[in-house]
Amino acid sequence: MQKTYELMVLLHPDLEIDVEAPIAKVEALVEAVGGKVTKRDNWGKKRLAYRIAKQDFAIYVYLEVQLDPSKVRELENTILITEEVLRHILVLHEETKAPAKSASKEADKSDDADKKSEQITTEEGTK
Repeated sequence: MQKTYELMVLLHPDLEIDVEAPIAKVEALVEAVGGKVTKRDNWGKKRLAYRIAKQDFAIYVYLEVQLDPSKVRELENTILITEEVLRHILVLHEETKAPAKSASKEADKSDDADKKSEQITTEEGTK
């Protein structure tokens, strides 16, 4: 079963002229291990918080990837030896809808509790 992962890749800033080639290479690495890129967002060239490989800037690329969990290690090992990539991070994508549903259920429960306490106080007041 494939899961959704978020892959953030920092590319060498000198590749800014033709950034499509290294992005395509990273996508090809994902597909080589049986994954699929579902979303791609090029954030452009940004200043780094600290120097990496004698570079002050990097090209930030965000990818959402469908990948079998058993292939994660293989993908990361391949990305590590890719020249164009300064840094990367691959994390499991968390669904943002699930906590919202549970939060709304809790809100409904608190509303019900408020209504019950109002009923109790009105019943006591009528006695």
